Amino acid sequence: MKMCAQDIEFTLIRSDRKTADIVIERSGDVIVRAPTGIADERVLEAVADRALWVHRSLAEWEDLNSSRKLRPLVQGQGFVYLGRSYRLKFVADAHVPLRLKNGRWELSEAFVAREGEPAARKAFRDFYIAKGLEIFKERVQRLAPLVGVVPGDVSVKELGYHWASCGAGGALNFHWKTLMAPHTVIDYIVVHELCHLRHRDHSDAFWNEVDKVLPRYRERKEWLRVNGASLDL
Repeated sequence: MKMCAQDIEFTLIRSDRKTADIVIERSGDVIVRAPTGIADERVLEAVADRALWVHRSLAEWEDLNSSRKLRPLVQGQGFVYLGRSYRLKFVADAHVPLRLKNGRWELSEAFVAREGEPAARKAFRDFYIAKGLEIFKERVQRLAPLVGVVPGDVSVKELGYHWASCGAGGALNFHWKTLMAPHTVIDYIVVHELCHLRHRDHSDAFWNEVDKVLPRYRERKEWLRVNGASLDL
């Protein structure tokens, strides 16, 4: 439901929760999550009370996203994997479209000439998805007992402006772009979603669960907030 208060356009999402919160999504959208029974007037008042914070957060979002740009697919260009940048090298004798070998990305010249740049960028996404499935399954298996939950299936896919999500049956979905982040940040994302299997909101109880597993999670959360826009092709 779209609403507006203090020149702030936001989407109101009601659910069976005890408290209301306001978040700025990676897309720059303002989302207000509120209990089902709270009146619209109360929601508008809550947004108006935090108008200064929202405007400041939106200005910060614009600043963090101002440098986002498409990386050119040229020899020597750096593309990040697990927090480290590797240079791109075009090769003539490749048997696969793309691979990471000897500290360099090796991209098949013949593949690019035949299929075009969009297919080459898809080869990067396919690489992240394949590697990510291995990494996330292992990290979920290792970290789930620390949270005390039994998750469902793990998948890596395109999730738009969400880093991860949890679905029916405890299924965990992770964005392929997260494979550009360091291992420490990946663990934060995993723990974040595992804790959502216990608490679906971002209440104090939720963050307490995260803190039990990752006492310094705030540093990793801040890294993702500051650097998230750069995790792209």
